[in-house]
Amino acid sequence: MRRWSKGLLALAAMMSVSGSAAAQDEAGFQAYLQGVAAKARAEGVSERAIGAVLNGLTYNPRVVELDRGQPGGGPNATPSIPTFAPYKAQHVDTARINRGRDAYRAQRSRLMRIEQETGVPESIMVAIWGHETNYGGYTGNFDLPRSLATLAYEGRRRALFEPELIATMKMVDRGVPRERLLGSWAGATGYPQFLPSIYLRLARDGDGDGRADIWTSPADALASIGNYFTNAGWRPGQPWGVAVNVPASLDRGPLTSPTRSPRCPRVHERHTRWRSMAEWRQLGVLPQAGRWPDDSIQATLLEPDGPGKTAYLLTGNYRVILDYNCSNFYALSVGLLADEVAR
Repeated sequence: MRRWSKGLLALAAMMSVSGSAAAQDEAGFQAYLQGVAAKARAEGVSERAIGAVLNGLTYNPRVVELDRGQPGGGPNATPSIPTFAPYKAQHVDTARINRGRDAYRAQRSRLMRIEQETGVPESIMVAIWGHETNYGGYTGNFDLPRSLATLAYEGRRRALFEPELIATMKMVDRGVPRERLLGSWAGATGYPQFLPSIYLRLARDGDGDGRADIWTSPADALASIGNYFTNAGWRPGQPWGVAVNVPASLDRGPLTSPTRSPRCPRVHERHTRWRSMAEWRQLGVLPQAGRWPDDSIQATLLEPDGPGKTAYLLTGNYRVILDYNCSNFYALSVGLLADEVAR
């Protein structure tokens, strides 16, 4: 009779425990899905859509690993703030700019119409498309319902992900094919990377075929992005911001904002008080290039790489970009990419 070493016995025990835990997870997951199905029925979702979305779903531990691995996720996390320059070099690079200009030219007639309807600049819509999926080059291959169901079941952010899971069922009821429901591990889908609830509220038909196909139709995706920005409060005729030089003598103490944003406070706490462009100019803050915005426009100052480096005066339209993705680096890169695409 073959004797097992203590190490092999310990490994076998660990594998047995792991397999048991996985089985418990799957059993709990399936019970959870039954509860979600009942909630969906109460919201008027059809049995056809419930079955199409939930039948055959299994727990995906990889999604939970990815979620827990996000930076700054711990309750006591105080991550250091990196500088913006490396991020800018990666996300506003020559290849992305050139692809954006090609997309801009290819979609120009549609973009002009959408800008006329929404007031959102063509270049901003293209820049969002470029940042989210590299102009449709990669939209994600995770099964959307499986990811959302796993994240909801895991429980830390169930209040966010469970309604999104039910929203995928409503998308099927609205005519979206089940096979279209692919995207990121975090539940975003299509060229604009909309969450399902955003799709239901704001996706638009941009090519007149009666469908809001944000997965294969650039026209629909761009019209949907424009509608998102309009809904978030974009102000036509105002820039998102302007690159500026800040004098070494600027006293930043009186400019510290006294308020704390309830949404992503770490992002907003880096912004100063609001001042008019005229007031900023009086303080010696001057544009690096281009036309100075209207003196009456209100703006905050952000110095993403610290004093002595390029800074930005940011308008209310910058806050609209933050509504899409609440990250200063993301929003700055969208604005800068849009400027380059429009040159």
